[in-house]
Amino acid sequence: MFYQLYELNHAAMAPWRAAADSMRVAYRNPFNPMAYTKLGRAFAAGFEVFERATRRYGKPAFGLDTTDIGGKPVSVHENVVWSKPFCDLLHFERCLPSGHKKDPKILIVAPMSGHYATLLRGTVETLLPDAEIYITDWKDARMVPLSEGRFDLDDYIDYVIEMIHHLGEDTHVIAVCQPSVPVLAAVALMEEEGDPLSPSSMTLMGGPIDTRINPTAVNQLAQARPLSWFEENVIMPVPWPQPGFMRPVYPGFLQLSGFMSMNLDRHMIAHKDFFFHLVKNDGEPAEKHRDFYDEYLAVMDLTAEFYLQTVKTVFIEHSLPKGELTHRGKPVDPSKIRTTALLTVEGENDDISGLGQTRAAQTLCSSLTDDMRMHYMQPDVGHYGVFNGSRFRKEIAPRILKFMNDHGKTARAAAKPAIRVIEGGRRRMAASGK
Repeated sequence: MFYQLYELNHAAMAPWRAAADSMRVAYRNPFNPMAYTKLGRAFAAGFEVFERATRRYGKPAFGLDTTDIGGKPVSVHENVVWSKPFCDLLHFERCLPSGHKKDPKILIVAPMSGHYATLLRGTVETLLPDAEIYITDWKDARMVPLSEGRFDLDDYIDYVIEMIHHLGEDTHVIAVCQPSVPVLAAVALMEEEGDPLSPSSMTLMGGPIDTRINPTAVNQLAQARPLSWFEENVIMPVPWPQPGFMRPVYPGFLQLSGFMSMNLDRHMIAHKDFFFHLVKNDGEPAEKHRDFYDEYLAVMDLTAEFYLQTVKTVFIEHSLPKGELTHRGKPVDPSKIRTTALLTVEGENDDISGLGQTRAAQTLCSSLTDDMRMHYMQPDVGHYGVFNGSRFRKEIAPRILKFMNDHGKTARAAAKPAIRVIEGGRRRMAASGK
């Protein structure tokens, strides 16, 4: 019923939202003398803040039409190359000059945790000049009809394996946050079966491999309540007239409310500053505010079965690090991974996946030799900084690309020295990957 009330409230606000937007345009019209006064700008700013605070934000576009290769702009075309009811696989096809070297082929598995894959726009943009990029574009569950069936964590793992098979040999996989567990499981299953298309390397970034280590507020919330509480309080049927009518989901607006409540004062200050930037006619900070919140406030619903299974196996029962995770009844054993190189990346100040939670994968993948593994901890960044921002561009991305180039199919034929473990900018020889 709560979801229906949310939709009703959104519909009821539509006329007021339209009126506010009309008044904003009127007060910013160059033919309106009020547009040149502080009072007129204040009215326009107030109407814009109201309209943006009450609207529903649609799925953003990647908007990556060009990239820079060798100091020259190169056009980029976004294509769907694989599709299932709950996910599309996007390829950012670059129009490369003839004779261009072979770049790593990267599958980026975006988090299915409320935000769209465009949250990783900066990740894609940074890697695009040096790699052939594919990314999972998960679909909003409320837009998928019930007739398409269920989608749970087992289906997620199946999707990852199918996409790796579609891309073929010498594929490198990057999992950002939530998908670290299903990606590790998928690779372990492929390796156990001797799959010749197992990825050349696997990069896990800020992922909840073992949430018993340095538990964050998110981890503690999951531990504090039984699974039945989540099922009774956050699972709701999609209301009419959405295509996914009656599909049980974890609504995106609920997750967004939780995220915002964790830093409510920061968001209130940001909107206050946005108002005053508009009044001062200070365009650049205002535009940055719009860009950030256009992305941050665009959320999607998750299927109930996927959400509940993830909460249970990852955050409550810790099935993977305990050796109890199964995929369709078959045990998942990361120690079977022998040919896929492993890179784990963490942020020093990560408040979503605590320091050490991702590195736990190094312990689980016990069969990998030292030259097939690497761990990096980036100082002075939080969760978002692990995959976006200036430190990602300057410090993390170059290490990811080097790791992939070192462990590609061609490079594997040559002998390599032991890889060093890097923490906080300090180097030491790795006695083990633990």
